[in-house]
Amino acid sequence: MARETPKSLLNSEWLTRKKLIDGMLTSAGWRVVPFKAGKPVSAYDACAIEEYPTENGPADYALCVGGQILGIVEAKKLSLGPQNVLVQAERYSRGVSQAGLASGQFGVPFLYSTNGETIWHHDVRQGLNRSRTVQRFHTPQALREFLQRDFEAACQKVLATPNAHPRLRPYQREANAATEKAIAERKRHMLLAMATGTGKTFTMVNQIYRLMKAGVGRRILFLVDRRALAAQAVRSFASFEAEPGLKFDNIYELYSQKFQRGDFEDEKYDPKVLPSSYLLDPQPGHAVVYVSTIQRMAINLFGRDVLVGSGDEEVDDDAERLNIPIHSFDLIVADECHRGYTSSETAIWRRTLDHFDAIKVGLTATPAAHTTSYFRDVVFRYEYERAVREGFRRGNWVR
Repeated sequence: MARETPKSLLNSEWLTRKKLIDGMLTSAGWRVVPFKAGKPVSAYDACAIEEYPTENGPADYALCVGGQILGIVEAKKLSLGPQNVLVQAERYSRGVSQAGLASGQFGVPFLYSTNGETIWHHDVRQGLNRSRTVQRFHTPQALREFLQRDFEAACQKVLATPNAHPRLRPYQREANAATEKAIAERKRHMLLAMATGTGKTFTMVNQIYRLMKAGVGRRILFLVDRRALAAQAVRSFASFEAEPGLKFDNIYELYSQKFQRGDFEDEKYDPKVLPSSYLLDPQPGHAVVYVSTIQRMAINLFGRDVLVGSGDEEVDDDAERLNIPIHSFDLIVADECHRGYTSSETAIWRRTLDHFDAIKVGLTATPAAHTTSYFRDVVFRYEYERAVREGFRRGNWVR
């Protein structure tokens, strides 16, 4: 039976902060400290300063990195929903003046509101950005990285770059264009529905290369639900000629989970296993694709017990639980996401994807209910009938 939440915690903002929110900030790498009059902001780093004064009143927490206020956190008691409270964080952000950090009316770029259970986040630097829920607070390193990244410029760059790979078919270019347009419009969940045999993986490998080259995303997670599919995906990336004479893995790092004998048809192929430091301590300089089964990633996030009685494939012995920050990946691609899961598997699938604050793209041939409810927008469709009509779905045309 679930433990009942004490009424005192439900009805007290101060208790919610002390019992829940302080710990959430600490686990994300922030040191919670009281505001001290006379102590300059330049003296703080990786600190969540309590009751930080602004021209519009005291903010519950000011997230300070390298002597700059990068985030404002507005807290509410557990019994209140936090989404609408973001407007209070906005007000406090307007009340902070910082040279070089102001964006329009806002003096602090990254806003949060939470009731100790749900966290809402809004990057207010660009008008198209929408508020969203995140599973944890971003780390100080994450905010520093976000501040240095010009996502709008990267989106404009990829939109302006000709998609001229000689092996691309017209509809695959359409799929890439639709994905890039959706990302530039700040959509963070999207679905590509392409008939079996029409080159979904090839289309997405080309897409990932374009996004990485433009800087839209640099750390990519490619999720599948079988080791055999992971092995196929690794080979697809490794064999992709991204530029004349250069394979994908000659330009960007390509890693996978540990495979077992027989997962690869070519026993001579030796994929590189991802170092755990890439998950635990993601760096702005990393430009990497990691191919993993969703089962393994679930163990990395939630422990081995989460998969008890789930799935029909043996779980890797070396998989272990890791403290993976939510910004470890910029983009997650879930391949073959139409598979029929049990209710418990669907819950694990969602929890795994939800953990990361990343753009999420689903690839499927036949969208299932759980797929469309999660990825929401089908940004591109290429049906079997059209593939047959255009001559791309028969015999040796299957890629």
